[in-house]
Amino acid sequence: MMSDITKQSLSELVENIKSKKLSSSEVTKAFVERSEKSKELNTYITEDYANALNKAKKFDEKPNLDLKLPGIPMAVKDLFCTKDLRTTAGSKILNNFVPTYESTVTQNIWNEGAILMGKLNCDEFAMGSSNETSFFGNVQNPIDKNLVPGGSSGGSSSAVAAQLTPITIGTDTGGSIRQPASFTGTVGLKPTYGSCSRYGIVAFASSLDQAGPMAQNVKDCALLQEVISTYDEKDSTSIDFKRNEYSKELTKDIKGKKIGIPKEYRVDGMPKEIEDLWKKGIEYAKDCGAEIIDISLPHTNYALPTYYIVAPAEASSNLARYDGVKYGFRAEGENLIDMYEKTRSEGFGAEVQRRIMIGTYVLSSGYYDAYYLKAQKVRKLIKNDFDDAYKKVDAILTPSTPSSAFKIGEKTNDPVSMYLNDIFTVPVNLAGLPGISIPAGHDAKGYPLGLQIIGKAFDEQNILNIAYAMEEKINFKNNIIDWWIK
Repeated sequence: MMSDITKQSLSELVENIKSKKLSSSEVTKAFVERSEKSKELNTYITEDYANALNKAKKFDEKPNLDLKLPGIPMAVKDLFCTKDLRTTAGSKILNNFVPTYESTVTQNIWNEGAILMGKLNCDEFAMGSSNETSFFGNVQNPIDKNLVPGGSSGGSSSAVAAQLTPITIGTDTGGSIRQPASFTGTVGLKPTYGSCSRYGIVAFASSLDQAGPMAQNVKDCALLQEVISTYDEKDSTSIDFKRNEYSKELTKDIKGKKIGIPKEYRVDGMPKEIEDLWKKGIEYAKDCGAEIIDISLPHTNYALPTYYIVAPAEASSNLARYDGVKYGFRAEGENLIDMYEKTRSEGFGAEVQRRIMIGTYVLSSGYYDAYYLKAQKVRKLIKNDFDDAYKKVDAILTPSTPSSAFKIGEKTNDPVSMYLNDIFTVPVNLAGLPGISIPAGHDAKGYPLGLQIIGKAFDEQNILNIAYAMEEKINFKNNIIDWWIK
């Protein structure tokens, strides 16, 4: 029975705890034991297993079965501040940082009865597409030990795919939930900007960052989105709108929905497998009763350069606070300036330093107008493209990534080829829209491939419904054998 517990979906676990077929202690113990045997994947940065088992025992003594996540154990990306538990953002500079407060998103999860098992590995300050920039080492993809799990939420995607946690949360600045979900055969939703509070999330690029759910299937994703999406006065970018009960309103009836296919996403050199997957996705959508419409998003080509100006610019401002004075790592220096310089050069990894320098450069006088201001204007044009498209269609269907998961070390020395991984995901963040990646097939080697459904702002319910209907038609099965269990 124990080994079967970790194979259950979130919805099944909730149902079994509510009907008292399983206790929170049994479920938590099963996931903790599996996580302990799975150290080779390197998914955890900080484990909190003893505490989790203790909380599960307390829950069982006085179970509240009206909660949405009653006694459900879960691990979360180490970018969310967790009160009294180390939060590192995958960086040496925050190696020993223990927050005195809780992020709103995680607080929402605990309020619904879930139990924290630990913090999951991620690219340093969420900067990366492969989980190789983490100070705590790279994460392995449970599909194959030689593959990256995607990034920056690589620990999260790997842990869900390997069934070390029934669900998790990641953050998505330019694709950091959807790309790893695609690489590991899991489901990842990047909500509309402002839908989930950013309070208590270690900031990377404030106008792009958004927390979102990662799960085994669309239904679990919808339930977690329902829990984490709330208005928050503590976050000036949080938006007060009427939120759906996403899991209860989930339907497979998408008859008559108009789905757009953007011609600009057919990029040069795109592998035939991705093209074929997209064609299959179009057929699945038609089988579900949707109508397919060709559309144009003319400024798509400018999305990556725009993103790699805006995101580093915001990062250079956000990361200025790490100076070794108030908290975090501090290097010894001969004087104050020397201490600042040494702290930042020893405390940040190469990719973070690269982005801080790019960001500082594009914000400097003489270059601000040429780069940053221009990028903001192009960003508006990208958003306008989507607005125009949504006059004709209800959602947009694209591939999630330009390839399946690549090998560990394959792109580390070529930042540009690493950045190109985000080509299909970045425009969604620039426009502040919701997007979901669902597993939709395999490449010739049996590695998962994902399809992305992009929606109008605040129209999460619609893209969840389309994903739910397509998921049933696709009937994806992840080919995972537990090679890492010790």
